Amino acid sequence: MKITRIGRVSSIALVGALALSACGSDNNTGSGGSGDGSSSAAKSGGDQAGAGNVDCGTKAIKAEGSTAQDNAIQEAIASFQSVCPEQSVSYNGTGSGNGINQFTAKQVNFAGSDSALKSSDGKTEQADADKACGSPAWNLPMVTGPIAVAYNLEGVDKLVLTPALIADIFNGKITKWNDPKIAAVNKGTTLPNVDIKVFFRSDESGTTENFTKYLAASAKENWTAEPAKKWSGKGEGKAKTAGVTNAVKSTPGGITYAEWSSAKDNQLGMAQVDNGAGPVALTGESAGKAVAAATQDGSGNNLKLKLDYATKEAGAYPIILVTYEIVCSKYSDPEIGKGVKAFLNHFGSSETQKSLEEVGYAPLPSEIQGKVETAVNAIQ
Repeated sequence: MKITRIGRVSSIALVGALALSACGSDNNTGSGGSGDGSSSAAKSGGDQAGAGNVDCGTKAIKAEGSTAQDNAIQEAIASFQSVCPEQSVSYNGTGSGNGINQFTAKQVNFAGSDSALKSSDGKTEQADADKACGSPAWNLPMVTGPIAVAYNLEGVDKLVLTPALIADIFNGKITKWNDPKIAAVNKGTTLPNVDIKVFFRSDESGTTENFTKYLAASAKENWTAEPAKKWSGKGEGKAKTAGVTNAVKSTPGGITYAEWSSAKDNQLGMAQVDNGAGPVALTGESAGKAVAAATQDGSGNNLKLKLDYATKEAGAYPIILVTYEIVCSKYSDPEIGKGVKAFLNHFGSSETQKSLEEVGYAPLPSEIQGKVETAVNAIQ
């Protein structure tokens, strides 16, 4: 399915209109555990044209969280209208931490997070989510969001960086673009005598956590801080994805870590990464190779993945994140469960996943997609 921009905007407008009409009810606030959505917000799309045999549920679905998947989920919401034309799905990209908090507070029906729920190291996210649901909460990988090392450097169309160089740049140890260490892996490229200006996410971010997981795994001697949603390196903080990419776009010599989709939207340069098997450019295929190498770290339908950030597989782009949709395995309101299941089945379909590549995401590898499909179909 190729989704045109005009079609997507029109569909999103329709989703917005439906969501606004749903807000007319005092009972519209959905719940991860109770699922008390507005019964007037959406009717079952099962008998609607284009809906086929899909049971769309009768209540509007609300979700919140990761900004990394925002473009992807909005694309999926737009095309979902052809499946369930009278259903309303709204997503608020406020960051992974906020999404989890809203889910456990029963304010949204599912959350988007760039890291799976934690259940160790003093974190009780999994237990809190289970309690909110009244059933086990599942982490379902849905969006592969490669993280670009995005830069603004006039005249430099190709830039190769190693894990050690990336770590030293974001630690503030390398401060000039023509530093001999950078020049050594970019032979034949004229690097300007320009200050490196690092921008990082000032809000707690799953993108930050995954980027620092990469640095900690692949450049252990250069990056010793523990991976976390809160930035521990150097630079200037900007809020959310838009903040860091806009800052780099307007700052000669700027560099940041950001989702591939946002780097593409802002027409920023993106470094090729050499993890030890040669420079790899960021593409849907190269990011997909890294995700395919992941192993399952959860049990049953709780599909937590363990990514190998230090992979040296040829052609694999190693700086990736996977956004999970955090759902209840059983919703106390069956109509909410039906709506969540219908939407996530559409989101995880091969057709929708393939369409996401146009806006800067890598489709789920087939072996992971199959597991996601099984889990979504088990939602009650």
